[in-house]
Formats: sequence, structure tokens, C-alpha cells
Amino acid sequence: MRLYVYVLQARDLPAKDSYVKVQVGRHKSKTWTVKGTQNPAWNEELVFRVHDLDEEVVLSVFHPEGDAANGMFGGSGELMGRARVPLQSVAGEDKQTLPPTWFPLERHKAGKFINKDCGKILVTISLRGKCHDNLTDNHMASSGVHKNEGEEMDPSSKGTGATHKTHDGKHLVKAVANRLEKIFSKNNEGPWTEDSSEVSAATSDYEDCAEESSSDHSFEEAMERMKSHSSGQDLPENLQGGILLDRIFAVPPYDLNAVLFGPDSQFRRDLVNLQGTTDVKEGPWTWKAGEISRLTRVVSYTRAATKLVKAVKATEEQTYLKADGNFFAVLVSVSTPEVPYGNMFDVELLYKIMPGPVQANSGEESSHLLVSWEVQFLQSTMMRGMIEGGVRQGLKESFEQFMDLLAQNFKMMNTSDSLHKDQVLASLEGGHKSDWKSAFQYFCNLTVIFTIAMFFYVISHIVMSKPSEYQGLECYGVDLPDSFGELVTCGILVLQLQRVYYMVLHFVKARLQKGGDHGLKAQGAGWILTVALIEGMNLASLDSTGLPDPYVVLTCNGRMRTSSVKLQTCDPQWNEVLEFDAMEEPPSVLDVEVFDFDGPFDQATSLGHAEINFLKHTATELADMWVFLEGKLAQSSQSKLRLRIFLDNNNGVETIRDYLTKMEKEVGKKLNLRSPHRNSTFQKIFGLPAEEFLISDFTCSLKRKLPLQGRLFLSARIVGFYANFFGHKTRFFFLWEDIEEIQILPASLASVGSPTLVIVLHKGRGLDARHGAKSQDEEGRLCFYFQSFVSFNVASRTIMALWRTRTLTPEQKAQIAEEQQDQENGIISDDLGSILGGEDAQMSKIYGSELPVSISSLMEVFSGGELEHKVMERSGCLNYATTAWETVKLGVFERSVSYKFNRHVSIFGGEVTCTQQKTSNEDGWTVNEVMALHNVPFGDHFRACSRIVHFRYQIVKSVLTHSSCKCDAYMGILWLKSIKFQQRISRNVTEKFTHRLREIFGLVEKEIL
Repeated sequence: MRLYVYVLQARDLPAKDSYVKVQVGRHKSKTWTVKGTQNPAWNEELVFRVHDLDEEVVLSVFHPEGDAANGMFGGSGELMGRARVPLQSVAGEDKQTLPPTWFPLERHKAGKFINKDCGKILVTISLRGKCHDNLTDNHMASSGVHKNEGEEMDPSSKGTGATHKTHDGKHLVKAVANRLEKIFSKNNEGPWTEDSSEVSAATSDYEDCAEESSSDHSFEEAMERMKSHSSGQDLPENLQGGILLDRIFAVPPYDLNAVLFGPDSQFRRDLVNLQGTTDVKEGPWTWKAGEISRLTRVVSYTRAATKLVKAVKATEEQTYLKADGNFFAVLVSVSTPEVPYGNMFDVELLYKIMPGPVQANSGEESSHLLVSWEVQFLQSTMMRGMIEGGVRQGLKESFEQFMDLLAQNFKMMNTSDSLHKDQVLASLEGGHKSDWKSAFQYFCNLTVIFTIAMFFYVISHIVMSKPSEYQGLECYGVDLPDSFGELVTCGILVLQLQRVYYMVLHFVKARLQKGGDHGLKAQGAGWILTVALIEGMNLASLDSTGLPDPYVVLTCNGRMRTSSVKLQTCDPQWNEVLEFDAMEEPPSVLDVEVFDFDGPFDQATSLGHAEINFLKHTATELADMWVFLEGKLAQSSQSKLRLRIFLDNNNGVETIRDYLTKMEKEVGKKLNLRSPHRNSTFQKIFGLPAEEFLISDFTCSLKRKLPLQGRLFLSARIVGFYANFFGHKTRFFFLWEDIEEIQILPASLASVGSPTLVIVLHKGRGLDARHGAKSQDEEGRLCFYFQSFVSFNVASRTIMALWRTRTLTPEQKAQIAEEQQDQENGIISDDLGSILGGEDAQMSKIYGSELPVSISSLMEVFSGGELEHKVMERSGCLNYATTAWETVKLGVFERSVSYKFNRHVSIFGGEVTCTQQKTSNEDGWTVNEVMALHNVPFGDHFRACSRIVHFRYQIVKSVLTHSSCKCDAYMGILWLKSIKFQQRISRNVTEKFTHRLREIFGLVEKEIL
């Protein structure tokens, strides 16, 4: 039962500023403060919930003091008088309504108003089970009182004969006041008094009443009304946090909308019971006024407690953005102020319901349900990453239950069409802007407009001016400025024209400098990774006055793909598709790094990097995600990239069978393909995506403070442990790539006679599994101890084999490198023959000098001896290795050279393989060198284009002295396939090697002399 107290006005109060505090039992509320009058009029309605009619309504009139005088509710005041009204007297009135009545105020026994007349107060009180019973009668009586303020009424008197007055405006004022009160209560950081919190409670009660009054239409009628408001509106874009759910259900869109958001939905009740939610209160759907009227409601509930977070209250504000009968979009804003840092953020969910494909067999309609999320930060905080990670994990668990329950009610159809990469990638084709549109957007700025205006202004002045006589130092054809004003004007015009020229130059480069691996199709059968690079946002700029030239490098399983370079932009739009060749095992992570491009040998600076773990994201999330970049520059600018990632197995089960067959040779035992049920159970235990498959599992004990018996699971990408000790579940996993070292400790008494397998992770890796680690070593690496295997030899051999295969030991890398080097040498030899035969011999001189050393001394640098190694190592060559000179034909010798650049030469540490030929002649020697560059930016792209660097050194006797020689070096770059970056890269490589040759021959001269 609700009690409505209408505080109308007061008369003859002892002070000018006043407000009224109303108390019913333990519940309190109060009015606004009216200033500057001893006869205030409040005209406020206060609502209370009443359970006992033996209580009384206490009306206390206060004079505000201190902070209370400056605000609506805060602070305290001096009591001026008090009146009491028993609820029994209200219940005994006709229709349980006490008409407007004047009550004298009793003096307080203490305070500064004890010797003054306290005045009287006019109120009306109504006690009803529903909000709007007899409301008109009370308002008519209230209106009559305001028109006859001079008449004082007895407690038993009733207002009759008063004229009716509409109170819609009054209700609107109260709703606005209550909304402002909520805002002030939410934003106030200081502690609120008990009274103010009770005001909020009373206000909420009134709002419930107001919503009921406006909810006189059914949900179906509201949907019909929404059709007119939604005509011509497009569906909103997905929120940037990612996709939580993307499924197709065999139910019409209108029915699915009613199930999810209709009042008293049975699905909602079942979901509440499943998730353990309590205290659920669903408000009615009401119309929210604004620029566009929206249908909205408020839902409050208490979320069930978890292991990390206690039970907390949450409030959802659900708003329809579109509802035309076929397409529905509902934005849900969730506020949880009781969670850690809860006042700093709100969580937004966007539900989109769209028509799905018609079922071929039955012809029935289907619905495509897509749910995206985002965290809206109300304040800036350093805990942004932690908050987003916690929200992501909580939403993922919640929507797993949501999808399972929805799948029980409606048949879930195959969603391959909704996530099919061909559809998504085809949609990117329309995203490219025309050159004219890009030019208009680029040049439409104040600089260009001002320059053009100033240029035409000067030209017009020249045309309109008459020839003048020569003055000062002027002569025929030379017209000098005649004043400092003319000189300044000319200087400004020249600077502006120069600036516009550079803008035009940057635009031309941006349109011409395209390249990268966009468009290269994946080859082979197996796991194919396709990445659609959409756009970047807020990329950092190294120069405060300039813009970066960003490009993206993607690395997965040791393979690299690069995007095109976008010049002079912090918000690049790529819309490019990068595909990786087929892989035997599914990839674990994708490394993403953004660089500012200035050539492969310049000190390129990373603008940010990120790592995408495929095991922590579903296929739905990967299909459209924003990736925040890490690094000082990226975090300060809040840089991020938008990617669409698809991982497909184009060979089905055969890919897995081939992988297991390969592993059998390494493990030394038969590996069988596990059943779908076993794989599904394994995936659910660790929350893994559907493509993860189990290879083997072993019973073992995890050694921590106390041993814990469980099972160790091995798959193609992870090592996972799971134990269930009387309902207390322990589970964790880490990637094979996270493992730095595996040790085997012999059996001891501490291990109960069983050998121990110790897995040591790289520093900073596997942090999600740190609760399973026994210790952390001096370097900060996590160490996991496993023992008590049924067959330790089988388990350790299997683990070691899988780790070696996944991460590749240095010996295996060396073997692969040798095989690749043999292949490269074959290619280089063929190229060398074509070069020596006179093909593509476009050489340019990059070095020439007279050296005060003999020819034989200088040729020591090509001998493979101590001098050569010493000089090359000092010039920045690591792992420098040469083969012996072999005779190819009479007077012609050949050898191979390999080394790696250090970080001072190339930030990317590129590798080099060379083939050198030396030929003697009458005057000296000629050395031809063919060099192939590896692992530099665009390395795969350059290898695909077969870029070869050709050097020729001509060492002859000097004509000046007998003890000196002349050395000339020529260089050319052989391109077997032309690309648009050719000129820029050739210039960068030429400049770098010119500097290197000067440094090398300078070191040779110092060492010899």
C-alpha cells in the first residue's frame, strides 16, 4: 500500500527560508528549499510504502543552515515546528483520502525558535493500493485551496466545488526534479546523509507510479507505434568492444524480439533462475521524450556472487533504437556501481535482430541475432585494460548460458553464412574512396583555401596595377619590393605555396605508394589464416608537427605479412586482405605491429604492437574486433586497429590426421584421433574454440604447497591441467610457445619415488596460469612441477616432442636454414651467371678511393682470414661465416658468405647470404658479389619479387705510388618483378651500402697500417 503526501504550502513561519521533512515510520523524505518568504508554497508530492496503519505522518519544518542553504537536500537545519497526522485518521476518511487541511505547527522545546509563533502547514494525504485512484479529486481540492489561500480549513473539512485543473505540467516538473536529484546523487563524491538516500528511495517509488501511469498501452501497441518512428532509419553499427553472440535461430524476428524484451517473458524468468539472479524488478516500457521519441524501460536486479566478486546490484536501461517489424535494435546500458571502480564505467550491449535465410525445406522464417558490447568510461583511469578484461570475461560466461538457453527454446541454424569470410571480404571492396573524393577531403582545409585566395589576390593586384618607374636598385626585368609590407607579403605567399606543394606531394605519394601482401592468395592445404585489415585509429605521431606513414606487419607461426604504407595519416583506412599460406597445425597467436616506414635499413620506430591469442577469442569475436595497441606511444594516444580474422581448415579432418601422423614419428607411439565427445568435453573444460583438438592426456599430480591429483591435457596449441577435488575445481593452461625450458628431475623422497617434470615459462608469459605454478625463479619465470605419472617415460617423451615441434630447437632451425640457403644459393648462382653474362648489368658507382696499401694487402679482406672477420664484425655483421674459395674455371674462384646485421645497421636484424666470384687480370682483381636479403620489412614481398643486390669491386694498381692501390665499387639491384616501392627501396639500400663500404674500407686501412 502506498501513501501519498502532498505538501502544499505554509503560512506565518518564523523564518524566510524553509523546507519540510516528512517521516513515515523509518522512511524519510523532504522537499525543496523555498527562500525569501515566510509563506512558502512547495506543491510537492512525496510517496511512501506503508505496511502498518498504526504509524503516523510526521511533518517537520526546518530552516536551512550552512551547506543546507546552498543545495536542495544536503546538510541539516534548525527545526521551526512539527505536526503529526495518524494514519488511522487518513484511513477513516472517505476513499482513504484526507482533503487539504491546515495543521498548526508545534513549538520545539529547544532551539532559537522556541519563543516564536511557528505558523501552520497545508497538506493533503491519500492512502491507496494503486497510484491513480481518486487523484483528480485530490488535485481539484488542492487547486481550490490555492485559489482561496485566505480560508483556513479544519481537519475535518473537505474541499468541494473547486474547479478542475490539469496537473500534467506538475507531473513533468516532478519528473525533472527527481531526475536532477538522481544526477546530483550519482555525481556527488562525498558521503550522503541518511535522509538524502531515503529521498532517492521515495523518488524511485514515485517514478514507479509515474511509469505505471504512462504505461496504459500494451507491448504490441508500442511496437506498432515504433514502426512509424523507425521508418527510414538504418541499423546502428556494432559496438567497438566486440561480438558476443552471432547466431541464426529458426524463429521470426518479431517473435524473437517479444521473447527477449517482452514484458513477463518466460525466457527471461528461466534465464534469471539459471544465472541465480535475484530481486528482479522490470519496469514497464515507456516513451522517453527527446529529439526522437524512444521506447525505454528500466530493469534492476542483483547479480549472483562469483568467486571473485560478491553479489552486486545492477540496473539496465533498455532503449529501442529501431523496431520496424523485421529489424530490431535495442541498446542496453548496464550500471553496476557496487563493483570495484563501478562508478567509472557503464557497460553497453547492442542487440540486433535481423531476418535470416528462409529455411529451404519448410519455408519458415529465421532470425539473425547479433550482440555486441562496449565499455563506456565515465572517467579516465589507468585501470582501463583490467576493467575491459574483467567485463569481457564476465559477459562471455553470461552469454554462454544465454545462448544455451535460447538454443533450448529455438532451433539454432548453421551460422557459416553469417560468418563466411567471402561475404565479409566482398563487403570491403566498396570501402575504397575515389581519388577525387580523397583529394577533396585532403585539400579542403584553411591552409589551401587561404593560399589560393592570397595567390589570386596578388595576381589580381598585378593585373590591375600600372607599370611604375624604376626605383632604387631596380632595373629592366628586376622589380624589387618597395616597402617592408610588400616584402612580408611575398614571404608569406612563398611559404604558403611551399606548404601546399608538400601537401600535393604527400597526396601523390599516398596514392602511388601502394604495395604489401594485399591480394596474395594462400597456397596449400591445412590451416589458412585470413586477416582483413580494416582501419586504424589514433595512431601515434613521432613528430608533433607531422603525421606518420604507418604500415602493419602481421606475424604468425614464423611467417610475415605486411600491409601497404599509408602516408601522412593518423587514422589510416586500409581495407586490405592478408592471407597466410596453409599451416600444418592451428596457430596460437597473431603478432600485430605498426611501424612508421622509412626504408628497410632506417631506424624505423614501432608505433605500437599487440598480440591476439586465438584461444581466448571465439570465432564470432575474431570476425570483427578492435585491437588496442601496447607501447608508450600507442597507450598515450589510445591507438587501436580494426581487424576481421578468419581461421579455416580447408582440408577438414585430413589436416588433423596428417598432423598426428607427423607427431607419431616424433613421439614414438601411435596417436589416435579422439572422439567428438571427448574433444567437446576437453574444449568445455578450458573454454577453447571448436578447432582445438586433443592429442593426449595423462594422470599426474601438480606439486604446489600440497600435491593436487588431476589430469594433464596436451593439444596442438596448449598444455592444460584440470583437477576436481570435492567440488573445488582447478584449471589452467598455457601455450607451447610460452615454454622456455623443460627439465626432468630424478626421483626423490620428496616426490614419492617419482621423477618430476618441470616446465619453465618465458618471463611475463602464462600469467593467467600463475595460480598453478609452484614457484617463480630469480628471473621472474613461472615454474610448474608435475609428478606421479603412470608412465613417466611416455608422458615426458610426448611432451618434449610436441614442444620441440611447436617451438623448433636451434638445431632444427639451423637445419631448415641450411636447406633454405641451399635453395637460395641455387637461385643466386643462376642469377650470377646471368649477371656475368651481361644481363641486367645496370651498375652505378657508389665508392671510389685511393688506398695507401698494396693490392695483396687489400685482398686479405676477401680471404676469409682474421682481418676479414675482424673488419666485418666491427662493421655490424653477426655470425659471419665464409666458405673456402673454389676454382670454377681457369682464373675464376667462387665462395659463399653468410651473416646477420646487428641492430645498429638494421633495426630488423636482417640476414644476408652472398655468393662471391673473383677474377684476376693484368692490373689487379675484379670481385663480383651477389647478395640476397632476408627478414627485413616486406621480406616475403621482396623474396616473392626476387630482389638481388649485385656488387662489383675493381682493385687495380695506383698510378701515383707503387705501394698503393685504387678501389672502385659498383652496385646494382636486380628486380625480376617490378613493384611500386622499387624506387624508394632502391634509394634506401643504395644510401645504406654506400655508407657501409666507406666504413669497411676505412677499417681495413686502419688495421693494415
